[in-house]
Amino acid sequence: MTATCDIAVIGAGPAGMAAATVAAEGGATVMVFDEQPAPGGQIYRSIERAQGSTELQRILGPDYAYGAALVERFRASGAGYAPGSSVWQITPEREVWATRAGRSEVTQAGAVILATGAMERPVPVPGWTLPGVMTAGAVQILLKSSGLIATEGLVLAGCGPLLYLLAWQLLQAGQPPSAILDTATRADEFRAVRHLPAAMRRPLSAPRAEGLGYLRKGLSLRLALRRARLRMFRTVTDVQIEGGTSVEAVSFCSGGAIYRVPARLVALHEGVIPAQQATRSLGCDHEWDPVQHCFRPVLDRWGNTSMPGILVAGDAGGIGGARAAEHAGRIAAWEALHRIGRIDEFQRIRYAAPDVVGRASHLAIRPLLDALYPPPAKILRPADDVIVCRCEEITAGQVRDVARRGCQGPNQAKSFLRAGMGPCQGRMCGNTVSELIAAERGVSVGDVGYFRIRPPLKPVTLGELAVMDVAG
Repeated sequence: MTATCDIAVIGAGPAGMAAATVAAEGGATVMVFDEQPAPGGQIYRSIERAQGSTELQRILGPDYAYGAALVERFRASGAGYAPGSSVWQITPEREVWATRAGRSEVTQAGAVILATGAMERPVPVPGWTLPGVMTAGAVQILLKSSGLIATEGLVLAGCGPLLYLLAWQLLQAGQPPSAILDTATRADEFRAVRHLPAAMRRPLSAPRAEGLGYLRKGLSLRLALRRARLRMFRTVTDVQIEGGTSVEAVSFCSGGAIYRVPARLVALHEGVIPAQQATRSLGCDHEWDPVQHCFRPVLDRWGNTSMPGILVAGDAGGIGGARAAEHAGRIAAWEALHRIGRIDEFQRIRYAAPDVVGRASHLAIRPLLDALYPPPAKILRPADDVIVCRCEEITAGQVRDVARRGCQGPNQAKSFLRAGMGPCQGRMCGNTVSELIAAERGVSVGDVGYFRIRPPLKPVTLGELAVMDVAG
């Protein structure tokens, strides 16, 4: 049996919650599909439970606590909410197929807003497949959802705002990392300086310069880490994770010297990239972003994709951060309300105006951050012996070899190597495989393209499908 709604929202992070709230308050019937057991997404994960713990709020900081008001308004909006839902197919006809509680169901929507967020960029370095290697986001998930913290031997390696925020949060928890390996370079810092005036400027009609606030936060984090005298290495290169059955140490270069730091747990982070599997499976147009070094769906200013009635909000459409995603979610909701006939074009423009200004204000910092924290070349195009496809254990050298033998792109590489055909469906290796083939062929990554993505986007059992058929 097919359920119906005016607007379906995929994801309950800042963009999804904001979109669903505006759409529901605007009189539309809304259904939100969320893989997590409670709203908040990654950035505000377990925020409702954290409201009962002043200690956890202190550790995670005020930016995390901000999410409580978003969740509260979302809960009160009247939007339908389906936690624990795994969306495994979305069709161009705006059918949303999802599994929940052991059964699959299909919902027909008038418009679909994809607020699937971002994923951490894979960091293929020697040893990154060893037990004990995680992403910085995974360490933060353990902290937010379970209050779990590594008590010793944690090394953070990479760069970007999340890495420094996590280091600060661990410091507040009384369990600071044993070392921080910062891969940002002096050249990156010099390149970023030219974006400083724009980052500090207040956009027209904006109440304040949000970029200036971000700069202050970043500087305060760095100052706190420096005052704590944490062991920090700058301009780090050639990171290698050593170990037999698990992580034992990390070796690297810094300041012209070679170091080896004992470790039991290594958290890697080199920024985030849009989660593009859903838009790819729909056949939406995508483009290569040479600044953020990732693919993203082609969107207009309202969040519309090339597929009618399919919109994208937040980091799934390009990395901008949680507050920009919140504004993008509302903008997409006003557009969706216009598409289903709830508001006219003039109302759409008028209602969305504050969020258009707010989004621009929060995005003002992005050019500076993108210039300051680009992914290292050795991450984008790793050495030959480094595994890039973890599912099928395919190395960078194997990808280069098939490119030299005439492989034109990632989809052909599947036939040669099975790269991208494992359980993650190319999420972990897609960008790297495209980068390697493009470099070997001497063309742009945009020309090489990305894996074709087909449903199911997430695992679904025959039993779940059978129950759906019986129910129909």
